[in-house]
Amino acid sequence: MPEQHHHILFRDRWIDYIHSLQDRICKGLEDVDGNAVFKEDQWKREEGGGGKTRVISDGAVFEKGGVNTSVVSGKVNAPMRSQLQLDGDQWFACGLSLVIHPLNPYVPTVHANWRYFELYDASGNIIDRWFGGGTDLTPYYLFEEDARHFHQTLKNSIDPFGQDLYTKYKAQCDNYFVNLHRNKETRGIGGIFYDHLRPKDENELEKLFAFQQANGNAFLEAYLPIVAKRKEHAYGARETEWQEIRRGRYVEFNLIHDRGTIFGLKTNGRTESILMSLPPRARWVYDHQPKKGSKEEELLKICLQPRAWV
Repeated sequence: MPEQHHHILFRDRWIDYIHSLQDRICKGLEDVDGNAVFKEDQWKREEGGGGKTRVISDGAVFEKGGVNTSVVSGKVNAPMRSQLQLDGDQWFACGLSLVIHPLNPYVPTVHANWRYFELYDASGNIIDRWFGGGTDLTPYYLFEEDARHFHQTLKNSIDPFGQDLYTKYKAQCDNYFVNLHRNKETRGIGGIFYDHLRPKDENELEKLFAFQQANGNAFLEAYLPIVAKRKEHAYGARETEWQEIRRGRYVEFNLIHDRGTIFGLKTNGRTESILMSLPPRARWVYDHQPKKGSKEEELLKICLQPRAWV
């Protein structure tokens, strides 16, 4: 039993970190918005656990956004076995997931999540556990200095854990957030993405915990300076239309390809929290092509051919 007790403690440490990160991120976003505040909705899940959904809307800067935490557990069911290849009796998951959609098309949309998962046998022993997560940026207009700042901040946060990790996880991000049905068009300019990081022992568990914290703690530093720099940028109907078209692509990815959305819906998650990632406005224009040589085309080219930013 001491073995199990240790893991319950670790689980609790992770839960505490995720809740404190949620508080810090919400505060940072409220400060830069200057007008709107997050409203919290606490929810419970019949099978076990629940979460804190925090939503911001109609702000001076943020049109809609959510910073959600959930701590959930349950029995491994048939859809989880077939869809997610989970072979165990019980599971536990805790993470933070955020998506922020700004009003101004010159301010990028951002998404991030950091999560931890445990799988148990019928006696309650841990038989598998892993970390996953990442952060990615979806601008509507490309500012190279912003792309470099975002990627450099993420790289700085994970370099201490391995010099090769940024390159590896950036490639995984570029390969994951892709609308395969749109000529392999990426959702944005990427960031980092990783999944199923399994600790071999307690020592590695601590290292991965530190790695996750470094990533979570880098988020505000990566995103807020870009928001502050672009939030007063003048825009008109043309930029808003392009923003809505690109948001349509965001919706397509989230509903067709995103593993988190699929996992949430398969495990009887809370639909409102899962679909919180969708923008408040989007549009689909038949066979839309941006004008040659335009700023809109410049962004699209980057989405068709990801670049090294640092």
